[in-house]
Amino acid sequence: MLQKLGPEKRIFEEIQKIEDNEFHYQEQTDPVEYVENMCENMQLYPLQDFLTGDQLLFEYKPEVIAEALNQLVPQKANLVLLSGANEGKCDLKEKWFGTQYSMEDVENSWAELWKSNFELNPDLHLPAENKYIASDFMLKAFDSPETEYPVKIVNTPQGCLWYKKDNKFKIPKAYIRFHLISPLIQKSAANVVLFDIFVNILTHNLAEPAYEADVAQLEYKLVAGEHGLIIRVKGFNHKLPLLFQLIIDYLAEFNSTPAVFTMITEQLKKTYFNILIKPETLAKDVRLLILEYARWSMIDKYRALMDGLSLESLLSFVKEFKSQLFVEGLVQGNVTSTDSMDFLKYVIDKLNFMPLEQEMSVQFQVVELPSGHHICKVRALNKGDANSEVTVYYQSGTRSLKEYTLMELLVMHMEEPCFDFLRTKQTLGYHVYPTCRNTSGILGFSVTVGTQATKYNSEVVDKKIEEFLSSFEEKIENLTEDAFNTQVTALIKLKECEDTHLGEEVDRNWNEVVTQQYLFDRLVHEIEALKSFSKSDLVNWFKAHRGPGSKMLSVHVVGFGKYELEEDGTPHGEDSNSSCEPMQLTYLPTSPLLTDSTIPITDIRAFTSTLNLLPYHKIVK
Repeated sequence: MLQKLGPEKRIFEEIQKIEDNEFHYQEQTDPVEYVENMCENMQLYPLQDFLTGDQLLFEYKPEVIAEALNQLVPQKANLVLLSGANEGKCDLKEKWFGTQYSMEDVENSWAELWKSNFELNPDLHLPAENKYIASDFMLKAFDSPETEYPVKIVNTPQGCLWYKKDNKFKIPKAYIRFHLISPLIQKSAANVVLFDIFVNILTHNLAEPAYEADVAQLEYKLVAGEHGLIIRVKGFNHKLPLLFQLIIDYLAEFNSTPAVFTMITEQLKKTYFNILIKPETLAKDVRLLILEYARWSMIDKYRALMDGLSLESLLSFVKEFKSQLFVEGLVQGNVTSTDSMDFLKYVIDKLNFMPLEQEMSVQFQVVELPSGHHICKVRALNKGDANSEVTVYYQSGTRSLKEYTLMELLVMHMEEPCFDFLRTKQTLGYHVYPTCRNTSGILGFSVTVGTQATKYNSEVVDKKIEEFLSSFEEKIENLTEDAFNTQVTALIKLKECEDTHLGEEVDRNWNEVVTQQYLFDRLVHEIEALKSFSKSDLVNWFKAHRGPGSKMLSVHVVGFGKYELEEDGTPHGEDSNSSCEPMQLTYLPTSPLLTDSTIPITDIRAFTSTLNLLPYHKIVK
């Protein structure tokens, strides 16, 4: 088809324009990648083209394009078929990895057909003019007072809108983000799964109509959040409203064919399955299942999916989801406040939904762990995997912003000695780190070690983490004021770091909106808090979490190997045939090593049903 049509100047000019726009308004890239890219360009282009040679198009030379096109003939085609079905049919082996392959000539009938003057498929044609290419790069004038942080410019029962006109980066780009919040999603495991299917199908439905926008460097992403649908759109502000409207139109008129529904549910089964068989993701799921009340586990979701959901149930879920919402948005960049309001108005008019009957929290309620050291030991779900994951979590509670900052400082002090003790000296595993945890507004910290059941027992690792924390207490007690101040200064410098592009500022502001905390100047408060801390604050804070009333939770996902026992207490053998039920948690007993010092959790739902719930909490004061 391309050979028959020959080179087209319109197509060349479209590509030229897109590359030109992107080059002139590019954001700062990582210096390492930039230098690497320059070095590659130096091998390919003359001096004057080092910076532009791989991006910009200069002259339209149809004869060069035609020459390249004429080389693209079927006789030169090399077809590669990668498939597990080829096993046993490949008699050759390449020398580097020993990968098996085979080679054969293209079938004669194909070769003959390709040589002939066959009919072209009329469905295959060049694209129409791309309506998403920006041509207006004027910076807009302010139509409302200039502000340092986003301000709420619309507030109705159906939704609200935060807005900030960019006056720092001064580029003709904008970021639009919306959160469509619904209590329907978390009502059942099946609903959470239907929501995942819905967002995946909507993304699939948009792939073709939004392709031109993607070519014109406009970007979009749909995310299935815990409590709502998140829509993110960014790029040159001139044509961005077109893409946003396209997404909302497809959302309003959502539909699916049985074939697409089947394809997406099959993909989702693999996604869920892969999360469950990885020890680190299963460990996170188990920890959050214990801590966040009313959360649905990945196993609940996988079972709901495997039990079978119908296209009818999806369409009725989507209809109900769209009927009652609270929509929260943030618009930043080269956009006026008037234009920004149009985005929210478009969502409300197009979806035509009712407001929520009552305000809804976008957090889970968190259980209050009892004092003492509780342990939840479960068998990994992938029989062939030796990897184990051990996380020891300390719950702190409903804390202030100042205390959250102190926890960050504590974890920063912990990072190097934690790595040195557990990885370098004890060689327990590669994957070793402490973390400051904000679990639905409830503060805590944890130490995680990824290890192998072929080398270590998970309880030995748990004991070693305890050993590290004891040695760390001594370490910070002996810390000099200078060393303490060095870490404080380092953390302040991190928080004072200038944003390199508008997206960084937007990400930070969006996090405040999507969590409904709205503390846009959080960094300022954290820096202020850091300047007030003394070494004794840090030591006392750590000791308070390690004292007799401390609330500890160990989560072990135990791999398969000689250092781990079977459920009946016998050593794990290589040929052991103990059934590992693919998708249900198998709780393991503790050995004498931890029996006296820990309280086992052998049924998560039974354990959490006896606990108090902490109040909903946000770290904003």
